[in-house]
Amino acid sequence: MKVQEPSFTFLRACKRLPVDYTPIWFMRQAGRYMAEYRKIREKYTLLEICAIPELATQVTLQPINSFGFDAAILFADILLPLVPMGINLEFAAGEGPVIHNPVRTATDVDQLRRINSHDDLAHVLKAVQLISSELAGKTPLIGFAGAPFTLASYLIEGGPSKNFLKTKGLMVEQPQVWEKLMNLLADVVADFLLAQIGAGAQAIQLFDSWAGSALSPDDYKQYALPYSQKIFNNICQAGVPTIHFSVGAGTYLPLIKEAGGDVIGLDWRTPIDWGRNILGTEVAVQGNLDPAALFAPKNILKRKIQKILDLADNRPGHIFNLGHGILPTTPVDNVKATVEMVHELSQRKI
Repeated sequence: MKVQEPSFTFLRACKRLPVDYTPIWFMRQAGRYMAEYRKIREKYTLLEICAIPELATQVTLQPINSFGFDAAILFADILLPLVPMGINLEFAAGEGPVIHNPVRTATDVDQLRRINSHDDLAHVLKAVQLISSELAGKTPLIGFAGAPFTLASYLIEGGPSKNFLKTKGLMVEQPQVWEKLMNLLADVVADFLLAQIGAGAQAIQLFDSWAGSALSPDDYKQYALPYSQKIFNNICQAGVPTIHFSVGAGTYLPLIKEAGGDVIGLDWRTPIDWGRNILGTEVAVQGNLDPAALFAPKNILKRKIQKILDLADNRPGHIFNLGHGILPTTPVDNVKATVEMVHELSQRKI
């Protein structure tokens, strides 16, 4: 039986199929740079928005309705699965996520719950269902989760870190505890992503926010790669495109590819053509405008966009995105202009 090709431009690009223009979406495309979102945040915390499916749906759709991105991404947070596992999580003003009961011993790991996403994260899955229903036939929805190393670093450090000393200490000094924690996180994340796909997500992205900042290529290969790979191996059965994004991973792109993903995200420090030469033709690439470029005058912004499109060279398998998340004070007009410029400058016949 012939497999039907995907119709959405974004999904076609994920599969390295010909497209008539380069699709575009932004990481953190729903957020504080939008007045509509700020109005909601006046009444609700981030965790409250994530806990109320109707609000998460509303926020997810805001940038789609305003800018015409080629894909929506679920409004959620990578740390949400940690809460039903028994973690006391707070988003403190000006500090970001704070974990009040960090995980640093074998006993701590043993006390973590192995959750069931359909029960413990039902509110997130309900949001996926609502969003998918709203977008049906118009725009694909991307689900996502955090990679095991990034989740482990938050758990162990108790929040963001500059040097990851506690994480590396446990990793090296208690390898059996590390392995048990990482396998648990890999299982939880794979289950969560499969549940999102079952609820209607048409693609997924695995975010590894900290591996590139914290680990050498050798350490990544030993302490992080097997667990991200385990996730991709478990979810490949679902048949949806998978995106793997690790910030600062230019020095070990072959290892990111080995870990898995149909699409490899490149941050703004990695030129598209260089990254593609390293990765080969078996995967698509996503990226990679510097988020700060969105603050530039439109003529300069256009040149930067054109440069990325030129490096991508209209070859199948490029999704335009930022090299990391959009910044909270980004001018809204420049977001709209970027979407329009990418669509216009990348037009081609297929």
